[in-house]
Amino acid sequence: MEHSVSKKLAAEFIGTFWLVLGGCGSAVLAAAFPSLGIGFAGVSLAFGLTVLTGAYALGPISGGHFNPAVSIGLALAGRFKARQLPGYIVAQVIGAIAAAGVLYLIATGKPGAEIGGFATNGYGEHSPGRYGLMAALLCEVAMTALFLIVILGATARHAAAGFGGLAIGLCLTLIHLISIPVTNTSVNPARSTGPAVFGPDYALPELWLFWVAPIAGAIIGALLYRLVLSDD
Repeated sequence: MEHSVSKKLAAEFIGTFWLVLGGCGSAVLAAAFPSLGIGFAGVSLAFGLTVLTGAYALGPISGGHFNPAVSIGLALAGRFKARQLPGYIVAQVIGAIAAAGVLYLIATGKPGAEIGGFATNGYGEHSPGRYGLMAALLCEVAMTALFLIVILGATARHAAAGFGGLAIGLCLTLIHLISIPVTNTSVNPARSTGPAVFGPDYALPELWLFWVAPIAGAIIGALLYRLVLSDD
């Protein structure tokens, strides 16, 4: 069944909203309390779970992208109509900003509240592990490229039916386990944009990297899959 454009855009808005609220919310709210014990492993799992649950709930409507880089990569790989890209990207970014706004209101809803880094992405002195610009760039490109390869492989015609969302969610969890120390993990320009709007002053000036690198990585991953791995 082909869904209307408005339903697809609504699904992308809701899915990206859920990704940012669930993933970034776990970092801003739960991980801020060491006694809860979730740490960065728990944050990694939270991001994976948002994509996994969103993919099964909303994927049948919109494809479950929730990420401008993924939409661009899928279009380049021939899995998505390029003319739908502007609408998808706008819906994803608005969903991310809306979720970050809700998260900000929650996080500041107690006396003496401090939002800290507000789950923003950064490099240099704003990297969790103080990794420099080139390390951050390479990490984001590589992680997004491999993310696209997993997405394309897990949703290919010959892939095991019904397991695509699980593979994609676990892949995003692994990506976070690897790269949180480097950039706080983006691989998603919308996810980076939402918190940057409400986060510390350095977040918006550094946001360019978290658009350029994920999109470049998505293009590389899509081309590699299409030229080397695809049977389509």
